[in-house]
Amino acid sequence: MYVNNLIPVEDVLIRTEIAEISFACDLKKCKGACCTIESEYGAPLLKEEIGQIESILDIIKEYLTKKHRLEIEDNGFYESKDDELLTLSIENKACVFVFFEKSVAKCSIEKAFIDGKTKFRKPLSCHLFPIRVSRFGGDVLRFEKFKECSPALENGAKNSIKLVDFCKDSLERLYGKKWYSKLKETIGIKNVNT
Repeated sequence: MYVNNLIPVEDVLIRTEIAEISFACDLKKCKGACCTIESEYGAPLLKEEIGQIESILDIIKEYLTKKHRLEIEDNGFYESKDDELLTLSIENKACVFVFFEKSVAKCSIEKAFIDGKTKFRKPLSCHLFPIRVSRFGGDVLRFEKFKECSPALENGAKNSIKLVDFCKDSLERLYGKKWYSKLKETIGIKNVNT
């Protein structure tokens, strides 16, 4: 049974919007806006990700512009704000790890992973995006809406891809394949569409 639009799967609560919303990134239209959204806050990092990124920093920097490399060399790649670890951003906009490929903002950490140079894909918060994890005595997953992602909503609807399916790899990375299967089973049994 769902309570207040929440779906319980083991000890995780999922807002029903994650099962309902159609979503699939369309980089040709959004140009990687999630990596360049103007904000004084960068992408959230887990404590253990700091060491993982530090160990591959020289590889990652190969993909970056001089400006981004110098920012990392002068100020590091993360900061702590309000007791949260966050990536640094350039001029409160582009993530320090951003590089551009044909005017599309992309993640240098993920590019190094795709090129087979590292085993670390990218920070979990970036991999999960636009799903965000809040912690209230346990994990609560919610959809974080940005106007910059409207092409992803259109693309998901056009191609019949739900957010829960688009984020399959990242959800399995966080909770495991068994948990993801249980989530799919739970939303398949219950009609969460409005």
